[in-house]
Amino acid sequence: MSLSAARSFLSEAAYGEQELDANSALMELDKGLRSCKLGEQCEAVVLFPKLFQKYPFPILINSAFLKLADIFRLGNNFLRLCVLKVTQLSEKHLEKILNVDEFVKRVFSVIHSNDPVARAITLRMLGSLASIIPERKNAHHSIRQSLDSHDNVEVEAAIFAAASFSSHSKDFAAGICNKISEMIQGLDTPVELKLKLIPMLQHMHHDASLASCSRELLQELVSSYPSTAMLIVTLHTFTQLATSSLVDIPEQIRLLLQYLKEDPRKAVKRLAIQDLKLLAKKAPHLWTRKNIQVLCECALSTPYNSLKLGMLSVLSTLSGTIAIKHYFSPNTGEASPAPRHTDLVKLAQECCYHSNLAVAAHGITVLTSIAVSCPEKEVIQLEQETVMGMESLILLCSQDDSKTAQATLKTALTSLVKMLKSCPHLSQSSVDLLLGQLHCACDSARVLMCQALAAIATQQPVLAEGMLGDLLDLFRVASHRTSEKQQELLVSLATVLFVASQSSLSAEVKTVIRQQLENVANGWTVYRIARQASRMGCHDFSRELYQSLRTRVASEHFYFWLNSLMEFSQAEQCLSGLSDGDYSAAMSAISEALKSYQKGIASLMAASTPLSPLAFQCEFVKLRIDTLQALSQLICTCNSLKTSPPPAIATTIALSSGSELQRCGRISTQMKLSMDEFRSLAARYADLYQSSFDADYATLRNVELQQQSCLLVSHVIEALIIDPQTASFQEFGTHGSVLAESEYELRMLAVFNHVLEEVENLSRKHPPVSYLHTGCLCDAVIAILKVPLSFQRYFFQKLQSTSIKLALSPSPRTPNEPIPVQNNQQLTLKVEGVVQHGSTPGLFRKIQAVCLKVSSTLQTKPGSDFKIPLDSKTNEIEQKVEPHNDYFSTQFLLNFSILGTHMVSVEASVVDTSGIEWKTGPKTTVSVKSMEDPYSQQLRHQLQQQQQQQQQQTTTTGPQPGPQRNICARFQ
Repeated sequence: MSLSAARSFLSEAAYGEQELDANSALMELDKGLRSCKLGEQCEAVVLFPKLFQKYPFPILINSAFLKLADIFRLGNNFLRLCVLKVTQLSEKHLEKILNVDEFVKRVFSVIHSNDPVARAITLRMLGSLASIIPERKNAHHSIRQSLDSHDNVEVEAAIFAAASFSSHSKDFAAGICNKISEMIQGLDTPVELKLKLIPMLQHMHHDASLASCSRELLQELVSSYPSTAMLIVTLHTFTQLATSSLVDIPEQIRLLLQYLKEDPRKAVKRLAIQDLKLLAKKAPHLWTRKNIQVLCECALSTPYNSLKLGMLSVLSTLSGTIAIKHYFSPNTGEASPAPRHTDLVKLAQECCYHSNLAVAAHGITVLTSIAVSCPEKEVIQLEQETVMGMESLILLCSQDDSKTAQATLKTALTSLVKMLKSCPHLSQSSVDLLLGQLHCACDSARVLMCQALAAIATQQPVLAEGMLGDLLDLFRVASHRTSEKQQELLVSLATVLFVASQSSLSAEVKTVIRQQLENVANGWTVYRIARQASRMGCHDFSRELYQSLRTRVASEHFYFWLNSLMEFSQAEQCLSGLSDGDYSAAMSAISEALKSYQKGIASLMAASTPLSPLAFQCEFVKLRIDTLQALSQLICTCNSLKTSPPPAIATTIALSSGSELQRCGRISTQMKLSMDEFRSLAARYADLYQSSFDADYATLRNVELQQQSCLLVSHVIEALIIDPQTASFQEFGTHGSVLAESEYELRMLAVFNHVLEEVENLSRKHPPVSYLHTGCLCDAVIAILKVPLSFQRYFFQKLQSTSIKLALSPSPRTPNEPIPVQNNQQLTLKVEGVVQHGSTPGLFRKIQAVCLKVSSTLQTKPGSDFKIPLDSKTNEIEQKVEPHNDYFSTQFLLNFSILGTHMVSVEASVVDTSGIEWKTGPKTTVSVKSMEDPYSQQLRHQLQQQQQQQQQQTTTTGPQPGPQRNICARFQ
């Protein structure tokens, strides 16, 4: 098989394509390494990172790196350079090398070459391996020797290696520090070399004394070498050392502010600003009021816009942290400064109307953070000034389609949304301004403004029906424009229309949108608009769009996906026309919705593929179906009080049994079953929540609301019928104080509070179970169903992708063959795993630890001649492992004292940085066969043979009389 075949195997396999296993892929690359042609050897070497990415387990990586070490030892300098690049690209896989000594031995042999380039590549190779060999004394010695070399290439490589080892090894850093100091201070060292040596001092942070010595040296260099190049390198190294040692950050802030204020060179000022921003991100809590005041004074006095922009970016970073509270909090013995009279507010107000748009954007950001985070008396006027500055900036940037203007507009709109969230009384005027400006803005600005309008309207109902006419006119105008942003603008305008209509689109709105989409929109734009309609609860319109898209796709999987979405929209549309008190119509509507849902889930399962299993979507829809069935059954149960009233002797039965619930007859048993079913549904929603590690926050909140609705119904059943005396409303009484993030959540919380109020009033006034109680239950069901279901982003799109791949050892030779183990021994099960990410890792949450649960179950019981020991232990072990470079490994000691075949299962779950456990999987099983040890088996066989011989003797000779006891023999 050729090298090109190996290359294709290492690429992503398409659907239905057979992948190559790890050993075969490594063999194909090994053939390329042993080729006589240099080009094929190089091509094989550069394919190794893909191999590591696809099969990231230690056994393969160890073998591959040993082969690369051989190439490094025997090849030419170009091959060595290729191996070096592969090693640097595969840095996170280095710790998986098992034979580190052998690998380093093969690489290190090249250090004795007479070729300085070969030695330089070897030094860089050793520097790249510093994380796994930080204390190798031979490597330390070689780096020290090479620093004295007369070849510049070798010296630069030695500096790179020394920096790498200094960051990982405390002993090497302490030993090399003096030598580096001598070289930097030496008169015979060229300035270019000093500039490369100075950054090494940033790694001298392993203890306080070493950091102090490095800081003293840097302080001396700052005063001894005031040239621009030396000062820039020294100050930046100063900052890097301070961020690592932490204790010197306040002093470093003062030093940088001093150079920013006093040094006239713009390059030094830029470097000071860059490092100040780094320290603002690293440790904002260490910034004092005096530090921020000095920075404000510098920004107010500088005549250069570029420097003012940099200083404002530092203040913008600080404004979103606790440093802004430090600035406005009074010092000991001082009065609290008025916010409007401080230099920070003056600077921000001045910059809001600056001619440089980037400066104005940072000024708006700072002013918004001050107005939001400082609730003072004078802030009311400050809020109005902030909004006026935003509006002026929006007016200025909305008609300019340059990148700078659009970036500034985005910042201003983001600040506006943030401001209006904390100051809702200012929303209406800002919305009126945005709607008016939409008519004369450019298309790229319209997209941003529509997104801001949707965000504001989601928080506050500020888009009235009277504004729909303007929005529809804008939609018509947008459809006639032929710009790059036309499709994006159509989606944004449609989203604002959906938010303004509040899930009930009028016929005119539907007609306008449909006509314009038919004329200019492409299929993807129509799909995005339909997706937004499903999210906003406009299911009637989304059904029409999905139906029109079904025949415009090229894959049958896409067809089934769109068909399922159409059926789901149709099902939710059936529930939109429910009216209070009409229980028979509600039953019919639920029945029709269930028919559509059953058709939809059949299409959804047909749309799934091995690469896209649609697990979340299927489970969410199944839960929705089961919830609708449970609600329908609950209405039937409530009606049974009329169709099957309690018998005449119900009161006597209740008195004799002591249960007042028996007065209701058979409805009591049905209500208990219904309550248990809703609690079971809530538990399933909780499981779906825990398994959705990659979901966005809105989707998780949606699942949580479905769970709470099920818990609410079960609680209402308990409070009204099952146990009115002990039912408590405190558990569900906090929904009113929760800040809703979406229109759907707002409406659901309103329904929850309304239902709880009705139930509480009814349970207090009417203690016995009556038609009022069942009617209240049915009304609660209808109230929940009247809120249109929102299909959130994760149902359509996965922005974050995280998966875990497990490998167990020992592993069976064939998949169905069990692993043999003797029952008097314990099996050491090694579990290795790799965390695999998508294109945006850690977008919503990150993995802090992996929780591994190992359990075993007996599949086949032992024979009747083997007794199960009483002290036999079952294997139930749990362990948490923190992955390093997305790799983790641990071992379990398992006991199999019972003979037979055991099934061992290993299930993985992840713990995020907040300490929440997510059941992500996977679950891997392996079969283990416990066999009796030879010695016990031999003893058991001997005992069985003796028993058989005794039985044979007994059957042939008959029972023998026992020996007669002689009384004289007892005393002899």
